[in-house]
Amino acid sequence: MTHTYPLLQTINSPDDLRRLNRSQLEPLSTELRAYLLDSVAKTGGHLSSNLGTVELTVALHYVLNTPYDRIVWDVGHQTYPHKILTGRRDRMHSLRQLGGLSGFPRRDESDFDTFGTAHSSTSISAALGMALASRLKGEDRHVTAVIGDGAMTAGMAFEALNNAGVADCNLLVILNDNDMSISPPVGALNRHLAKLLSGQFYAAAKNASKTVLKGAPPLWELAKRFEESAKGMVKPITLFEKFGFNYVGPIDGHDVDTLVSVLENIKQLKGPQFLHVVTKKGQGYKMAEVDPVAYHGAGKFDPAVGLAKASAPAKITFTEVFGNWLCDMGAADNRLVAITPAMREGSGMVEFEKLFPQRFFDVGIAEQHAVTFAAGLACEGLKPVVAIYSTFLQRAYDQMIHDVAIQNLPVVFALDRAGLVGSDGATHAGAYDIAFIRCIPNMSLACPADENECRQLLSTAYAQETPVAVRYPRGAGAGVAVSCALETLPFGKGEIRRTGKKVAILAFGTLLYPALQAAEKLDATVVNMRWAKPLDTELLLQIAADHEMLVSVEEGCTLGGAGSAVLEALAQANLMRPVLQLGLPDKFIEHGDPAKLMTMMGLDAAGIEAAIQARFGGLMTPV
Repeated sequence: MTHTYPLLQTINSPDDLRRLNRSQLEPLSTELRAYLLDSVAKTGGHLSSNLGTVELTVALHYVLNTPYDRIVWDVGHQTYPHKILTGRRDRMHSLRQLGGLSGFPRRDESDFDTFGTAHSSTSISAALGMALASRLKGEDRHVTAVIGDGAMTAGMAFEALNNAGVADCNLLVILNDNDMSISPPVGALNRHLAKLLSGQFYAAAKNASKTVLKGAPPLWELAKRFEESAKGMVKPITLFEKFGFNYVGPIDGHDVDTLVSVLENIKQLKGPQFLHVVTKKGQGYKMAEVDPVAYHGAGKFDPAVGLAKASAPAKITFTEVFGNWLCDMGAADNRLVAITPAMREGSGMVEFEKLFPQRFFDVGIAEQHAVTFAAGLACEGLKPVVAIYSTFLQRAYDQMIHDVAIQNLPVVFALDRAGLVGSDGATHAGAYDIAFIRCIPNMSLACPADENECRQLLSTAYAQETPVAVRYPRGAGAGVAVSCALETLPFGKGEIRRTGKKVAILAFGTLLYPALQAAEKLDATVVNMRWAKPLDTELLLQIAADHEMLVSVEEGCTLGGAGSAVLEALAQANLMRPVLQLGLPDKFIEHGDPAKLMTMMGLDAAGIEAAIQARFGGLMTPV
């Protein structure tokens, strides 16, 4: 079916939007939602969250003088309508593709993207900084932070609220309450916000009482006093007013006319304002409304049919390997407890929750809490497994050092999405975990080369009485069959996978397989190092003694990474060998197809071979 967008095609910037009559905003929203659905179906991307923010986006750009007035979106995966309305409609076909539009706000992509927000719960802090900067510079600028209810579970959001409530500036915080983060929301705050339905009843009753009681002043005063004591049980108003905000809401986030009226009124107010907006993920597309989790990050699909039922993949993914291991180890040891910061589906923990609901903890988007919570569980003799994306563990670095490592507690960190992640880009790439973990005393880090080794090293990590992280990439590996056993591998030990001459390739993780392909062309030795920490120094020194040249290969940053560990070990042993470090360079890697990115980084078999030839070609023996 071919859609036409007569209104939307006239909007090339918010200036065009602001020239419309208010009566045109509802049909524009309808067109925008249809265009969004059609566009994301062709490229893949975040759908549910963006369908839910259509009217709010239209209203904000209609009322505010953007980009002079600032909008900070949190989390930034809800900004596709924003991109479409701010001059990027004709580039949506390139979304999340190499050289195309980012799936998140990017300051270098548009003046309308005021702050990069691909990790959650940062918007209020950033917006407060902008608002205070405007005041200090004498600028009359409106600053708005739009934050989802899932993002409000993070402590950083409340730290910012605490600061903003006493700040002398004009700041509007909009809570986009869709009763959904990525996984179904959890926690007392969410239950409190869920009372908004009764809040609508409360608002209607309150308006009726004004009419009835205004004629009887004593009764009106009594009703007002009762309201002040009771409204906190019905609405979240007191929570945010205690922070120093003027609370407005909740209001229907899909009623664009009401949104415009409320935003225009708030625009006239001074000081910190808090607007509670109720939206629905997947709004306007029934399949996404019914299953917003499935349509959170969708691949390409036919909107008329919806997401096709996935056929069994040819290869099991690393995430599935972890999920299966977790269930099997959980059955074998009732001390095992599993923790996720709002990534139940993404981390492969759905089945574990079904089997062991009392031992499964989704703590919401609260990575710092997740790690220290795990430390507390470990103190009492349990065996916590924290499933967390590599990029999100960065947010709990202090907790990993202070609360886990210093106390040497047996916490297993299952680091999904290690290395490049493709279409989500630099903000989600797991490029730094080898470097930032291996420098922490008591911490160990395993780098499985394939699916079966991932299961074995998870079991090895679980068997330790010290903290251990196991890093593995997104997607499938080499297609190695996975054993059903819970067998372990020698702790801190690697293995020689191919014996060659002169040059030895030291592979950390899944790059073992392209390294083996390159080695066939070069007649090189290949070592599956398995552990970035502890490094198998005995094996390393043996290999260094028998070879003239060494090459380290890792899907992580070379600065401070596994290759650096090799150089440090050789220096400590006073053994001089030329070492070529291959890995991710000292720059942020853009979004794009993962295979293309690996080729661009020279980390496929051809790239590894070419790099070795370029560095050591004159010293190599032709095969």
